[in-house]
Amino acid sequence: MSQNVDIENEEIPDNSSVPQEENDNDQTQNEDSSSSIEKLENENQELKDKYLRLFAEFDNYKKRTVKERLDLMRTAAQETILAILPVLDDFDRAKRLADEPGSTEVFSEGANIVYHKLYAVLKNKGLEPMDTHHQPFDPEFHEALTEIPAPTDELKGKILDTIEKGYKLGDKIIRYAKVVVGN
Repeated sequence: MSQNVDIENEEIPDNSSVPQEENDNDQTQNEDSSSSIEKLENENQELKDKYLRLFAEFDNYKKRTVKERLDLMRTAAQETILAILPVLDDFDRAKRLADEPGSTEVFSEGANIVYHKLYAVLKNKGLEPMDTHHQPFDPEFHEALTEIPAPTDELKGKILDTIEKGYKLGDKIIRYAKVVVGN
C-alpha cells in the first residue's frame, strides 16, 4: 500500500489550465474570424458601392455624349441654314418684285423651280418661316426696327410690315423677324 499512498500523495499536474488556454484561443480565433468576416463584408459593400457609382457614371457619360453629338449635328445644320438664309431672302425679294403688277422683272420658270426646291429642302430639314403679317408684336419672336402710326385702331400694337422674315429650326428661333409695328 505504500505505493498507493505515494501515488495519492504525488502531485497531480493541474491540467485545468490547458483547456482554459485552448478556450481563450478559440474565443480569440472566433473573434478574429468574426472581425475578419465583418471587415470583408464592409470591404465587399464598399466595392459594390464603387461599382454602382462607376456604372452610373458611365451610363451618364454615354447619355451625355449622345446628347452632345445630337446637339452638334443640330448646331452644324443651324449654321449651314443660317448661311443659306440670305440667298432665300434674295429669292423672296426677286419673286415678290417679279409678281408685282406692271413689273418688268421676270422670275423665270427655272428660277422658280430652284426656289421651290431650295425651300422644300430647308423645310424638310426643319426650317419654318415665322408668320408675322398683322400678328401682335411679341419681343420674344420679333425685332421691332421702327414704330409708325397705325392706320386703324385695331392695328395698334400689331406688325404692319416685315423687313426681314424670321425663321425657326424645329422649336428654336434661329433668326428673329425684323418688323415695323403700328402704334
